[in-house]
Amino acid sequence: MQLDREEKGFSFSKEGPLDMRMDPSDDLTAREIVNEWPEEKLGEVFRDLGEEPRWRRAARAIALGRKKKGLETTKELAELIASTLGRGRNKKLHPATLIFQGLRICVNRELESIQEALPKAIEVMSFGGRIGVMSFHSLEDGIVKRILNKGAFVPARNKYREYVEKPMLKLVNKKPLMAEKEEVRRNPRSRSARLRFAEKLGI
Repeated sequence: MQLDREEKGFSFSKEGPLDMRMDPSDDLTAREIVNEWPEEKLGEVFRDLGEEPRWRRAARAIALGRKKKGLETTKELAELIASTLGRGRNKKLHPATLIFQGLRICVNRELESIQEALPKAIEVMSFGGRIGVMSFHSLEDGIVKRILNKGAFVPARNKYREYVEKPMLKLVNKKPLMAEKEEVRRNPRSRSARLRFAEKLGI
């Protein structure tokens, strides 16, 4: 799995370059963001994509740290963040967890990708076909939820309108399926997984 390969730079628990690209042909890397982007823009990434409540402190620490020495590896960044933020309210999360999340989402344009790909996937589905979408953070799940709900929206009937548009989808599960405690114990990565299903309706 790409997330476990040190050379990809996704994990703060393993020494690796600040890369984080799913597609190695892409130009943008986490190293470029961390070392070259303005402090204000760094903060926006950590706030909007990482959902890190202490985003200002993290951005400031990186801006100051890179002046002394450029940040090149995952361990260097993780240690800097850990020494700056310490443990937050969630003691189980490493202090750099949400920072790395924000960087990974930004590098790979993950939110833009799901916004573009999911409607296209629904469009080419056969009637009666089902689609399942698994997301691993609230931002992605929010986009999936909005797209599926929009497809399943039933307009209110109006006696003044001859035609009422029919929904394209039927939600198979209105609330996302989540891993149970035993599965999380066996596979900790399933802790944040959310799975939604929808069925394409016929005309």
